[in-house]
Amino acid sequence: MRKTATTTQRAGRIPAQAGPRDVAGVESEMAGETPTSSVSSASADPGTDTESVIPGAGPAARPGERPTVRLREDGPEEQPRYAPEWLELREPADAGARSLDLLDPLRIRLANLPGKAGVTVHDLGCGTGSMGRWLAPRLDGPQHWVLHDRDPYLLHFAAVASPRVAADGSRVTVETRRGDVGRLTPDALAGASLVTASALLDVLTREEIETLAAACTGAGCPALLTLSVAGRVDFTPSDPMDTEIAEAFNAHQRRSGLLGPDAVTVACEAFSELGATVRLNPSPWRLGPAESALTAQWLRGWVGAAVEQRPELRERADRYLRARLEACEAGELSVVVHHTDLLALSRPTGGAA
Repeated sequence: MRKTATTTQRAGRIPAQAGPRDVAGVESEMAGETPTSSVSSASADPGTDTESVIPGAGPAARPGERPTVRLREDGPEEQPRYAPEWLELREPADAGARSLDLLDPLRIRLANLPGKAGVTVHDLGCGTGSMGRWLAPRLDGPQHWVLHDRDPYLLHFAAVASPRVAADGSRVTVETRRGDVGRLTPDALAGASLVTASALLDVLTREEIETLAAACTGAGCPALLTLSVAGRVDFTPSDPMDTEIAEAFNAHQRRSGLLGPDAVTVACEAFSELGATVRLNPSPWRLGPAESALTAQWLRGWVGAAVEQRPELRERADRYLRARLEACEAGELSVVVHHTDLLALSRPTGGAA
């Protein structure tokens, strides 16, 4: 199923409520979709129960579900798994973490595209559109963003809050497409100048990453894939349980064939084998007292996933989480959550240098 829309409203804060019929140009059939469920209070009992975790920050509420974006056609009754509130909470940390060093080689490639008056960017698993809000104002020239996600509710947020001008004042336009990223093909990327994604690789399987690499290289367009988990977390002050929780969380990330912290290595191999030049840069979240709300939600989800993976940890993990949340509230906790950004420069198909 495909939906497209060109919006004319100004970019801005993510709206508090979805309301496609309030937005000019967004198709009204979205109004019939089921929205994300409301968010439980973050001030609830700080145990590892999932009810105190914003959807997307930790394990899904129903046993056996994976806390991933809706990438696959898993059935008509499947509910969205990322709440806009979680994506909005993490957006400043994401923006501060993404690697600026990868932008110069990307700009050079985009400037050398043959016969292009502007660029077309496909943003995969776009969520509420944070990648576009970060990247579009950092690129010159007219841009057209094609936003892909399985969740029409998030697509609406992404469309109405997208940027409208590039770095040099050129126009930025947007359309949305609802679909399964795991089935992406070179044909779907026909005319694409760039593929982007944020926090996506680690919730894919090896086959899906290989499909993504084949689609990008087949279309001859570069890919900027940011904020993939690296499997490492540093706390100040440290605690003896830090490593044990991290190992259990990483094991949880690898369940059901997902790659978790192995995703960047697999993506490097997949793109390189197809002739792309791959560059990597660290992109860590650096969370201190000013980011305490995000840190608290991330901690709940991180520990919750570890306990879901290893239920025998629950009693000790509850004590650990309570102590960490108390330190966070007191402004005495700092956390570095390591991620990696990847830029894959595929061989152009149109004769560009």
